[in-house]
Amino acid sequence: MEKSTLKIYNSLKREKELFQPLNPPYVGLYVCGPTVYSDVHLGNVRANLTFDVVFRYLTHLGYKVRYVRNITDVGHLVGDLDEGEDKIAKKARLENLEPMEIVQRYTNGFHDVMQIYNILPPSIEPTATGHIIEQIEMVQRIIENGYAYESNGSVYFDVPKYNEKHPYGQLSGRKVDELLSGTRENLEGSSEKQSPLDFAIWKKADKGHIMRWNSPWGLGFPGWHLECSVMSTKYLGLTFDIHGGGMDLLFPHHECEIAQSVAADGQEPVKYWMHNNMLTVNGTKMSKSLGNSFLPHELIAGDHDLLEKGFSAMTTRFFMLMSHYASTLDFSNDALMAAEKGFQRLMNANKLLEKLTYDGDDNNYDLSQTKEIDDLLDQAFEHMNDDFGTPQCIARLFDLSKKINSYYEKQLSINDLNSQTFNRLKETFPKIIFDILGLKDESSGNDNGAMDGLMELILNIRKDARDKKDWDTSDKIRNVLNTLNIVVKDGKEGTNWTIN
Repeated sequence: MEKSTLKIYNSLKREKELFQPLNPPYVGLYVCGPTVYSDVHLGNVRANLTFDVVFRYLTHLGYKVRYVRNITDVGHLVGDLDEGEDKIAKKARLENLEPMEIVQRYTNGFHDVMQIYNILPPSIEPTATGHIIEQIEMVQRIIENGYAYESNGSVYFDVPKYNEKHPYGQLSGRKVDELLSGTRENLEGSSEKQSPLDFAIWKKADKGHIMRWNSPWGLGFPGWHLECSVMSTKYLGLTFDIHGGGMDLLFPHHECEIAQSVAADGQEPVKYWMHNNMLTVNGTKMSKSLGNSFLPHELIAGDHDLLEKGFSAMTTRFFMLMSHYASTLDFSNDALMAAEKGFQRLMNANKLLEKLTYDGDDNNYDLSQTKEIDDLLDQAFEHMNDDFGTPQCIARLFDLSKKINSYYEKQLSINDLNSQTFNRLKETFPKIIFDILGLKDESSGNDNGAMDGLMELILNIRKDARDKKDWDTSDKIRNVLNTLNIVVKDGKEGTNWTIN
């Protein structure tokens, strides 16, 4: 099991491939999905965006990726204890709805938000309620292997017994003795446990618990940790390649997943663990209780006291990609506005690149210019190969943007490149932006034709004014467009416009 820096190399170009899928011919990727009892928050967006890029990049490298992301629709208790009310059941009771109505409503909402942020759907999206039988079977295997016990209709995982042969806490770096010393002995429900560290893998349901199923131990429901152990190994094999999730899931959720899989089937389930870090706002942890958390729709609309304006979904996606997934991401108006400008720089550069044409001579080109472009493209991929380094990759895209602007403005000649490098730039620059990083040009929607047509009309009117030496009208059109952040530039090849 690896939890160090993950390096991924394209086997087609590298002699040594540090990342090798364990289950050829596909890479197995499992990501903890949402518990669908409330609206999607920005933490959900960052987590799923992180692994969307992983999915996209591995696919780009030529791997066949089986991407599994679960939906938790039962068994997630309120609080960190093994007692309490299921979050979905509680929401259903408060709104006087069936639990599956709550599940469907917020699953639909989750999918809608993922689509807004251009996050691709997984290959398989299993639900906890759809795998109750498999979860009961895993509990039985754990009991048979001596690592769990039944108590008053519930089944608990025996952490001290497991720790005798296997290091519980190895992923998070925690030790059982230290955990025991920090555990309160008077926890509710601890009388059923042999140790306060033991956790429920099946819970007895009281009469008022809505979501419950028959089992060998009576009516009950599965523990939250169990579903991921079951669904990941069912669809990806007993040992698979990458498991992802938020840093908050490192302990106890992912630690318990490892223990359950080893106890049931005798194998470490995961080669590489990836955890995206938390969100902060102006340096303070994002939290509802602090009043500094905002939902995706509030961020887009700017409908929050902490926001000076709204920021589009693609601006936010770009903003998130400008920080490494494992680092803390701090939201601020200044940072978001800087991301907005940076995102538009890339979009403008790509539009200019589309307009560039080549009529150079492969027998007579500038070797240094050609090498610089090739090196920048190579470096962009090298950064992605190094633990999906999107910030450094974007930095190379900015370097390429400067070159593209220089070629368009005739400060440099595009014909100084050879045809192979020119074609590579034309193909690879947008591929990184749109296919790998998953960005979308928000000006190229359904109204793009209308926008282009309108600008063409405006610039033609301005050209007529300039031809008549009506400089006042010409300047007025340009100045008004500038107030709308549309920059008009006159050059030898004609007039072009970009959104600033």
